[in-house]
Amino acid sequence: MADTNAPDASQYNMRSPGVKRLMKEAAELRNPTDMYYAQPLKDNLFEWHFTVRGPADTDFDGGIYHGRILLPVDYPMKPPSVILLTPNGRFQLNQKICLSISGHHPESWQPSWSIRTALLALIGFMPTHSAGALGSLEYPPAERKKLAQLSRDWVCAECGLCMRDALAKEATAEGAGAADEARRLASQISFKNEFDVKKSVNDENEEHNRGDYNEVEVADDTEVRESHTAETSQDPSNAAGCSENRAPRKRVAAAVAENATPDRVVRNASMQRSAASLGFSWELIAIVFLSMALAALAYRRLSGAF
Repeated sequence: MADTNAPDASQYNMRSPGVKRLMKEAAELRNPTDMYYAQPLKDNLFEWHFTVRGPADTDFDGGIYHGRILLPVDYPMKPPSVILLTPNGRFQLNQKICLSISGHHPESWQPSWSIRTALLALIGFMPTHSAGALGSLEYPPAERKKLAQLSRDWVCAECGLCMRDALAKEATAEGAGAADEARRLASQISFKNEFDVKKSVNDENEEHNRGDYNEVEVADDTEVRESHTAETSQDPSNAAGCSENRAPRKRVAAAVAENATPDRVVRNASMQRSAASLGFSWELIAIVFLSMALAALAYRRLSGAF
């Protein structure tokens, strides 16, 4: 690493859960294993350099790969970002790569995971298909194997570490079973991420189907009617059957239509006008009667006065 000395704790707030967590992980990863090694820079606890060995029996067998890990201030609540620096044929260089345990997928990250988890997941993901993920490459196997051999002589321009000296030469207790754990972890994370994506897609499709249910139902009903009409016009026997099935509906429709014939409408209008005229006649008779009574009363008073 750039500096194998522990970071200066006096530069950081040791009451911070993130700082405490990173200091603890730095102590746990202080000694290189035969599979991985990672330490923070002396002047920046939130930037680490790491080295991993390529998984055996793959295109990356024998390769040693170097990179950076950038940690957010609220780690471990949010995931780190991983950047590869060594040419490898699987991931682009100097770019944050897309992994289920990286900053590109915070929804998949678990606070219980650690930098060691990220390193093992990276090892496990190396031989998998990229599927067009951001920061991924698909080099031919021969090219990847060639890069794996060349990686041993690669030197980090920032920290000055040569890959030949980055990892333990012999198997260590800490690295024992790391390859199997890396494959298992990559499989579990990939399965979980795929399940979450499928569940999200299914939920969206279900919501979309509920929203469009009426529209689809109307469209299907229209389609059935059009199809039935076409079949009826082509097959006389179907037309006869259709007529029999629709007979009750026709009788109901005829009854409704009978109530709305022009003659009935005219008769109803005449009755309404007659009723209106009759009401008007009674009002006129009452007015005439009252007028005559008032005239007679006035005549009597005038006669008595003379």
